[in-house]
Amino acid sequence: MKVETFQAMGAVPVKDGIVFSMERKNNEEASLLLYKKGSKEVMQEIPFPATNTIGDIVCVKAEKIASARYEYNFCIDGKVTLDPYAKVLIGTGKFGEEHPEGHEVRCAMIAGNYDWEDDRKPQIAYEDAVMYSFHVRGFTKQRYSGVRHKGTFLGITEKAEYFKELGINQIKLMPAYEFTEMESVKTHARYRKEEELPKRLNYWGYTKAFHFAPKRAYAATKDPVREFKDMVKTMHRLGIEVLMEFYFPEGCSPRYITECLQYWVQEYHVDGFHVRGVQGICNLMATDPLFADTKLLNIYFPVEEIYGKKNLPKKRMVAECNDGFMIDVRRFLKGDEESLKAFAERMRRNPKGSGLINYIASHDGFTLCDLVSYEERHNEDNGEQNRDGRVQNYSWNCGEEGKSRKKKILELRNRQMKNAWCMLLLSAGTPMILAGDEFCNSQLGNNNPYCLDNEISWLDWKGYKSGNSEMFRFVKDLIAFRKKHKILHMGQELSMTDSLSCGFPGISYHSSSAWYGELDGQNRKIGVMYCGKYADEDELIYIAYNMHWMEHTFALPALPGGYRWNVALDTSEGILEEDKWRLLPDSRQVQVSSRTVIVLIGRKHKDVKESNRTLHNHHKA
Repeated sequence: MKVETFQAMGAVPVKDGIVFSMERKNNEEASLLLYKKGSKEVMQEIPFPATNTIGDIVCVKAEKIASARYEYNFCIDGKVTLDPYAKVLIGTGKFGEEHPEGHEVRCAMIAGNYDWEDDRKPQIAYEDAVMYSFHVRGFTKQRYSGVRHKGTFLGITEKAEYFKELGINQIKLMPAYEFTEMESVKTHARYRKEEELPKRLNYWGYTKAFHFAPKRAYAATKDPVREFKDMVKTMHRLGIEVLMEFYFPEGCSPRYITECLQYWVQEYHVDGFHVRGVQGICNLMATDPLFADTKLLNIYFPVEEIYGKKNLPKKRMVAECNDGFMIDVRRFLKGDEESLKAFAERMRRNPKGSGLINYIASHDGFTLCDLVSYEERHNEDNGEQNRDGRVQNYSWNCGEEGKSRKKKILELRNRQMKNAWCMLLLSAGTPMILAGDEFCNSQLGNNNPYCLDNEISWLDWKGYKSGNSEMFRFVKDLIAFRKKHKILHMGQELSMTDSLSCGFPGISYHSSSAWYGELDGQNRKIGVMYCGKYADEDELIYIAYNMHWMEHTFALPALPGGYRWNVALDTSEGILEEDKWRLLPDSRQVQVSSRTVIVLIGRKHKDVKESNRTLHNHHKA
């Protein structure tokens, strides 16, 4: 074979056989091992020629073999080795079991064509997305999950209508490719050799992996490739995007990362990636035409450096995803000093050229329910003497650590969770929901269950079906409220100036005095008003956030003639149906109870004498 035959790493079918390419460092002795499909016996061993190389890449061609009938491995310096570019792994075993070694696990190629039918990517703009993040196995593994195929890709497909009911249009999967979940752990100096090290489960999957192959242990069928594609196709049919998390450890080459993500886009129609472990390669991928319609999430994107200050893209495909919003909102939620100004900036932030992913809870930390129930981590089950996980969680237990039967504490926790939902879903940027938070899922205070595959890390769907269905309805209705009012999820940051000359800025801050935010360090309340005119809407929205432990009066800006303030939401009660909105008796002010959020809608009222003036011409007059 000539060097020019090389096309891509791994196994590539060609007209009269298959070309196998691998990286060979330090002139290692390497060969290709071929097996008949389903057999552990080596059928043929073909040495990689020393001369047929490009840099450290060496190639060999196996003549006249069909990809559907054979499996393969590499042998490097006498050790059987898996191909890091393998598209399918055979024999990896059940989840939580150590992967066998030698010829037990083999690499395979995707056989046959998949009928994508008329599949089309939803192409949802960041500002219109509501993201839902979860662990593939833990999402439906519990017995009350309501699916037949628990802990699998097929189980996710069975939950498609649940996503639609809640209002989700983006799902983000934690690592769903073949990772080695049983890891060696050095816990004592007496462990000297690798084979003597104890093993610990890496449940999350942020570890070394075979990034091209969907995880077989997450498949209910014998075909994880088809099962994953079926899931994606079903989601797309319902207008839901599928994003994946990829963790690339130190040492992964840029070529490997780029080819991997490109492969998932082309082969599996994946809509985007949250890339962890590397940053620089994401900046390069942001301008790669191959990823022009693929979402890329990372800690931060210096968009002016990437695109040029005058060439920021009209269509935002990269997005910043970090803990900044989470920390500032948690501090304001619990009523910390010096937290109001940061919250006010976070809730309106909407950068040019980049999306922004906001969240209050993620897999790495407390769930939302635990955020209002625990002040200390409780990670004893992890086996590290409660020394692992975040120390600072910016949490408040509302007066009692852990589970409580006290009615006042339970009522306060419930209201605090609703307050948090308002802060998340009524802020600019893309809200990311941690799966289960919508029905108060708890991990019993464990903020780092990376090594647990049990009831602690699995979603407790029993809560959804019983006592916490009311919280689910609240979240569902709040998502619908967000979607209905475009002014709450614009594609650019709202201005605090009256750029339309309509009498109101796009967003403004208020307190006990109208048009004055009082952002000093001791203050724990703020009123935020949105003018719908900036989204071609004819309503005003006023959100009163009172995170103080005392009741406060908020001053309200004067409305145009014929307009009145209506109470649409009160976290001490819930979200009111539109035909049950309460007319605010005093249009100049509103009383807000301690640790409560109220949402007011300013609109024309049928019982008020008609002035024949719209919101716009009232303020131009």
